[in-house]
Amino acid sequence: MRSTAMNRAQRGKLALTAAALGASLLTAGCGYITPQQTSHQYSASDGIRTDLGPLQLRNILIVSNGEDEPGRLIGAVYNSSSKDVTLTVNGAKGSQTQVPVKANSYTLLNDKSDAAILSTTGGKPGSMVDVKISENGTNVSNTVKVPVLDATLKEYKDYVPTPSASATATPSSSASASAGATSSASATASATATGR
Repeated sequence: MRSTAMNRAQRGKLALTAAALGASLLTAGCGYITPQQTSHQYSASDGIRTDLGPLQLRNILIVSNGEDEPGRLIGAVYNSSSKDVTLTVNGAKGSQTQVPVKANSYTLLNDKSDAAILSTTGGKPGSMVDVKISENGTNVSNTVKVPVLDATLKEYKDYVPTPSASATATPSSSASASAGATSSASATASATATGR
């Protein structure tokens, strides 16, 4: 009779062990079939990431007021080679900018001193535009889609390129404004003199 009681105890332990093993496999199985976000590389920001030869481009985006307006390229460019490299970015309608990157170093395009401006964006804010990137050390080039953002997000407000002084044409507009002011002043003076 004693051996029967032991067998029941052993069977109980075996059943509990099997239940625990089944529960652990069930919970581990969810992790097995569900993709893990940490195992995939992605840009945890507004810009894109891409590699080109020895260059790694991170958080690259264009800040602009509009499709036919100038756009500023911002982000970071890392150079893993032992030679200085120049990244060339070709945008819409022949616009182009170059970014020099020292050997085994990086260039942050967010700094005021490293403005990389494309003469035209080629896309409205909120869209993705095609830009061709290449580096001078090899014949490697790639076309990537880059997001265009504007000053809606306050962190990009300082990076929106302003039109150049030649584009605003202040001398001619001030000359016509002063001419209009002179003619209205002389018309007022003549009306006062004639008593009208």
